[in-house]
Amino acid sequence: MTATQTAAQPRNILNSAQLPRFTSLGLLAASMAFSFGVLLVGGITSALAGLLLGTLIYFVTNFALSSAVEGRRKATDRLARNVVTSFFVLALFPLVSVIWGTLSKGLTRFDGEFFSSSMRNIIGAGGGAVHAIWGTLIVTSLATLISVPIGIMSAIFLVEYGTTGKAALLARTIRFFVDVMTGIPSIVAGLFAYTIFSMLMGPGTNNGISGAAALSVLMIPTVVRSTEEMLRLVPNELREASYALGVPKYRTIWRIVLPTSIGGIVTGVILGIARVIGETAPLLVTAGITASMNLNAFANEMATLPVFVYYEYTTPGTDPQNYIDRAWAGALTLIIIVMGLNLIGRLVAWKFAPKTGR
Repeated sequence: MTATQTAAQPRNILNSAQLPRFTSLGLLAASMAFSFGVLLVGGITSALAGLLLGTLIYFVTNFALSSAVEGRRKATDRLARNVVTSFFVLALFPLVSVIWGTLSKGLTRFDGEFFSSSMRNIIGAGGGAVHAIWGTLIVTSLATLISVPIGIMSAIFLVEYGTTGKAALLARTIRFFVDVMTGIPSIVAGLFAYTIFSMLMGPGTNNGISGAAALSVLMIPTVVRSTEEMLRLVPNELREASYALGVPKYRTIWRIVLPTSIGGIVTGVILGIARVIGETAPLLVTAGITASMNLNAFANEMATLPVFVYYEYTTPGTDPQNYIDRAWAGALTLIIIVMGLNLIGRLVAWKFAPKTGR
């Protein structure tokens, strides 16, 4: 055997030893157990302190063990992956907490009576939010009918027509005001709609259509921006091919551009609805609150779920727990409606998205 054959082979860092598959989970469990044990011995019962200390111990021990077995390069990569994963879990924590808290407290009054009765002549136990559910659906639907045509048409102008000459100047002006509207406080939108409808229908007017107008002020910027971005993603080759066949621009937009971007447009509309369906401040000013069913958006006050939840939680009667239970049930209903709208939006986007493949 020659000296060349007996020479030690250089270490390949890509093929070096690796930690067993479940080492990280074991270290994490051991770190958390050690952390909570040390804190309990010291008389500290804070769960947050235990999680923070346990995470720190896990990072240090995992990095040290990986460095000893796998090398410093893989240990650094493992540490970076653990840090990113930790921040991902931290980002999920508020969402999971909200859903879990709403479910645990909202199921107490999540029953048939809650969805079949209003608060008319109800004091204390009983009653429901059917009037607020219908009010939310009506007001949000009207706001969508107002916002979607305006938002989509504005986005079409910005992308397809506002590129040259005076149209470009107008497009820049529209974008500026859309950005301003994006940051408008919701209460300001409510006061604006209340003022307009007070001049049209008399002072002190509260009705569903004014609430819809207030929500549309908040919804239009979201629809415009999301639709504009989706229209810009449509390849110019598709437009040019249509023009080469002699198809007019308006028909190209209708038959080529919009169908290609329909998935993103629907998603933008859903985001706009989710942006406004939980607003309370503008509806307090415009639609008001009532304990009775009102399906006429043009007359009298109309209850909505956000305002219903607000009043039930902030104005409890002689037995506060009944009002608080109704408030949590209303919040759970609102979350379910938003999730349902997102599901419908996904299905619509999937159904009407352009088909690919041969």
